[in-house]
Amino acid sequence: MPSSDFSLHGAIDLGARQAAAKKKQERQTGGGSAYVVDVTDDTFNTEVVERSRTVPVLVDFWAEWCAPCKQLGPILEKLATEAAGRWVLAKVDIDANPQLGAYLQQMGIRGIPFVAVVVAGQLMPFLNGAAPEAQVRQAIDQLFAALKQEGILPEAPEGQEAAPESEAGGAAESEADSQYANAEAALERGDLDAAGTAFQQILDASPQDAHAKQGLALVDLSRRVEALDVDKALSDAAEQPGDAEAQTRAADIEMVSGRIDEALERLVSTVRRTAGDDRDKARVHLLKLFEVLLPEDPRTIKARKALQSALF
Repeated sequence: MPSSDFSLHGAIDLGARQAAAKKKQERQTGGGSAYVVDVTDDTFNTEVVERSRTVPVLVDFWAEWCAPCKQLGPILEKLATEAAGRWVLAKVDIDANPQLGAYLQQMGIRGIPFVAVVVAGQLMPFLNGAAPEAQVRQAIDQLFAALKQEGILPEAPEGQEAAPESEAGGAAESEADSQYANAEAALERGDLDAAGTAFQQILDASPQDAHAKQGLALVDLSRRVEALDVDKALSDAAEQPGDAEAQTRAADIEMVSGRIDEALERLVSTVRRTAGDDRDKARVHLLKLFEVLLPEDPRTIKARKALQSALF
């Protein structure tokens, strides 16, 4: 864990510290989530290490200049709010907190966004790079399943043993959790057929389940990318900007690598510069990628508006 004997690497970025302080104030006064906390060099041990002895803490290392951080951060904050205390999200601006930035370097981490999980005072790497919400959600669920299996989850505080589910809805939620666990376990072992079947079973029981729809869309996306030669697909797209098929393959690759805005913009641009069947192919594929995101996702809304502009 970071401690007082860590040396500072370079001058403290006062601008970053001011921006971090402003963001913290906005979070505190703007109705931000109670399960998201801004952490500094000075508060890390208290807010993260000590807190992790009663509840797992995910630590999001980010910086203002990091575009992928701005994609991943809101996803983590949303999921932390949904978790309602099952885990807490700690956000660390590495520019404003050089000791923690130096700690990342000592861990061998060279890029952000980077997310660690701290449980019972132990820090473990978790996520490196941005990803779509569905993937992040699944990764978190898989993480907690693994922690529970290993028996290293902290004991729930007194009075929270029953968690936030109601007696009436608890059994149904437990069954849904089990179905999700089956789907996610299948994804983890690379069994896309089993994952697709599991997500479909959830949808059969709850046709409006947005997360199951996301899961199926992610399975389809994974199947498409699994069959690709990534280097060749990206090279073909660069050499053939008017080839809708080449652009859809490149967009799929960008999507699974977390470059969501680039993937959506690629297909919107393809719609703009093509016509006929090629244009329709790009449009339909873009709609498929929307399914990997929730309808209210700002990226979905922005890309839908851009698509309407391109079409009309």
